[in-house]
Amino acid sequence: MKTFIKRREKNTELVVVYAGWGIDENMFVPLSSDDTDLILFYDYSADEALVLPEIKTYTRVTVIGWSLGVWAAEHLSGKTGIAPDLKIAVNGTPLPADDRYGIPLKIIEGTLEKLDAVNVKKYYYRIFGDKKSFEENRERIPKRTTKSLQDELRWLYNRMMEQSDPAFKWDYAVISEKDRVFPASSQINYWKTRDETKILMLPMNHYILNKWSDYRSFIDYVCKHGKSRRKRTVTPGL
Repeated sequence: MKTFIKRREKNTELVVVYAGWGIDENMFVPLSSDDTDLILFYDYSADEALVLPEIKTYTRVTVIGWSLGVWAAEHLSGKTGIAPDLKIAVNGTPLPADDRYGIPLKIIEGTLEKLDAVNVKKYYYRIFGDKKSFEENRERIPKRTTKSLQDELRWLYNRMMEQSDPAFKWDYAVISEKDRVFPASSQINYWKTRDETKILMLPMNHYILNKWSDYRSFIDYVCKHGKSRRKRTVTPGL
């Protein structure tokens, strides 16, 4: 696992991001601002010791899990020692390898068997929605090798099969209606069983953070529009 850390002594807010499979810092660092500290976890390819700086006292700590990062947040939360004030799940569930609540097992297993450079590119197309959006966000496309994605997915698959019942209480679940990676129907199936989690539907693709300038504006948007427990669709006016 890799960790990206950006911090300043004067900052009083911390955002902790758990990325999904096949990702690097290119997708998440652009939202980092000088007035908010950031810890990003990604490339979950080994059982490595977790090394973090001493955690300061923050006025607000927000955890964002994206895609398989929703599962990763729960899997790693006990090891980080980070106590979040707010937890936002984005286009994922704590049961990511599941026919009803996640990505169907046959798709994950088929990806493991057939992953090559061509399929990696197709995966990134689906993350952004289509080739046009892929090209428009070229600077955010991960620069990972096919082997690194294979190693990571194998590690994730093995760990996800060991997953116990979720214990995290997520405050918000953001679901993209056009998600081509993690089916929106699976996300809805899961989150409607969690009464404590507010659901926000957006007419977007799997990766949505390019629609906001920084993490604070994204967090504020989710908190503003995710008030109702009943799922509702909101068209962002960003």
